[in-house]
Amino acid sequence: MSTLTTTGAVRSWGRVHGGQHTLVRPRTRDELGELLPRLAASRPVLALGLGRSYGDSCLNDGGILVDMTALDRIERFDPETGEVLAEAGLTLDELLRRLCRPEADGGAWFPHVTPGTRFVTLGGAVANDVHGKNHHRHGTFGHHVTRLELLRSDGSRVWCGPEENPGLFRATVGGLGLTGIITRVALRLRRVSSLVLDVEDIRLAGLDGFWRLAAESEASHEYTVGWVDCLAEGPALGRGIWTRAVHAPPGTVGPGTLPEAAPRWRVPFGPPVSPLNRLTLRAFNALYRARLRGERRQRRTGYVPALYPLDAIGGWNRLYGPRGFYQYQCVVPRALAREAVKELLQTIAAAGQGSFLAVLKTMGARPSPGLLSFAMAGATLALDFPNRGAATLALLDRLDRITEAAGGRVYIAKDGRMSPESFARAYPGWRELQRWRDLGIDSSFARRIGGGLAATAPSRVPASLVG
Repeated sequence: MSTLTTTGAVRSWGRVHGGQHTLVRPRTRDELGELLPRLAASRPVLALGLGRSYGDSCLNDGGILVDMTALDRIERFDPETGEVLAEAGLTLDELLRRLCRPEADGGAWFPHVTPGTRFVTLGGAVANDVHGKNHHRHGTFGHHVTRLELLRSDGSRVWCGPEENPGLFRATVGGLGLTGIITRVALRLRRVSSLVLDVEDIRLAGLDGFWRLAAESEASHEYTVGWVDCLAEGPALGRGIWTRAVHAPPGTVGPGTLPEAAPRWRVPFGPPVSPLNRLTLRAFNALYRARLRGERRQRRTGYVPALYPLDAIGGWNRLYGPRGFYQYQCVVPRALAREAVKELLQTIAAAGQGSFLAVLKTMGARPSPGLLSFAMAGATLALDFPNRGAATLALLDRLDRITEAAGGRVYIAKDGRMSPESFARAYPGWRELQRWRDLGIDSSFARRIGGGLAATAPSRVPASLVG
């Protein structure tokens, strides 16, 4: 049976960016090892997981995408230490199903860090150094990777980790797949008291309440996040709902502790035009705030609905219509966070292009492990904007200027229009990353950025590193 190869259009999750690709789906790591040198000799290659990046970092227009999802085997799990070694195409969803199950005492193994969707591969989580609602406690995904295997485009295989070829490891964590194809990941899980969460929702009257609760909750709660009404202005700026949660006491059991086999709802096709506008946004915000009756609510729920609420809606990205949407996520450093977040929200409200999914949270001080990692100590704001062409791009440019003036940066995994100059200023680690670039690996994002990520490094790592 030959390797499955198809050719056609591939779009990223935001559905604004896409391109023509040759898609190759190897069945085993050995097969991939034989294929990659021949593929890379013909056209640039990039690994692809589930394609949940919103912009163009997961695309390789005119080149080859290697679909990694068939490489999903768990090779080893140590029940004493919680370390799992798995192929990079394993999804977080499958990891949770197979290893993160309640045991006799109600406790379970669980990832230290998980993003807002479980539909990502381990390789994608490393390549984007994803973070979650507990960054203030556990940092990013890369902090808990003990080692990983890279397949370079010349066919060589290299193991790296914090103590093993650390330079290559730092370039690969958050390195957008540009140092080679991640084929295996060793990840350390942790023990949690229960897969049920005790959750508290608190009404936010404005930004002052957000900063007060964020500071208070970092010490007391594992997971923290705020939803913000982006249309609110004046004294109500930053109003919304603050949610914080901890794992329930040992022995607590309940529903929502195992992922459902399929999303509860599904969007089978997109509308001909986006139904998301200022009028529907105002109605949505009013309904969302009305979910919380009174000033606060306590509830007990499984981790699945608490940590992955959007996973219940399959294909939700289609709701933005045929033109797609931009997700904008920035982080601003702690010293200027209050002023910068206020200015960002004021700018969004004034533009009338508010986001349905506006998430605001603080990030901890633990230094990120990767050269192009996004997270920094401060506050991060994430928003979805329906693509309205020039008006949306002009708004995002204004948000860029506010973010950059505060010393912050935009998340590459969400980006599709950052300028090369902004990238170079926000991610100075690209200069060191160039040392580890693989000339056979490329992406639409790297070509758009140009000089900042030019493949000027040799495609072969030193022979002393090859295992």
